[in-house]
Amino acid sequence: MNNSGTLEQWQAVFGSGPGLAFFLTYYVLYAVAMWKVFSKAGYPGILALIPIVNWFFQVKVAGLSAWWGLLAIVPIVNVVFFIIVALRIGRAYGHGAVFSILLLLLFAPIGYFIIGLSSDRYTRPV
Repeated sequence: MNNSGTLEQWQAVFGSGPGLAFFLTYYVLYAVAMWKVFSKAGYPGILALIPIVNWFFQVKVAGLSAWWGLLAIVPIVNVVFFIIVALRIGRAYGHGAVFSILLLLLFAPIGYFIIGLSSDRYTRPV
């Protein structure tokens, strides 16, 4: 019996090689950075490791109800949703729109590491 078909199917679904390594590295860096941000905001940092749950807690850090996290699964609306959340999280830590869009949205691990490791204080957005 040849098992190479199963391996090829797995690689087609989940990727392989450099793409998978890049994704895993990005996710680990993002999760560690979000752990620090969640801790500063008063939420358990370990929640940053759970892929979908961290959306809901990002929304709570942004000062919105966790129910807003459901907007992340609606096409096109999710783009606007992530922009709003990034702007509100940036504002909660005392940063402006340029920081929020460039570093919290486009280069998320870098921006969240800056927030998590700096002396920025969390003030819940209104």
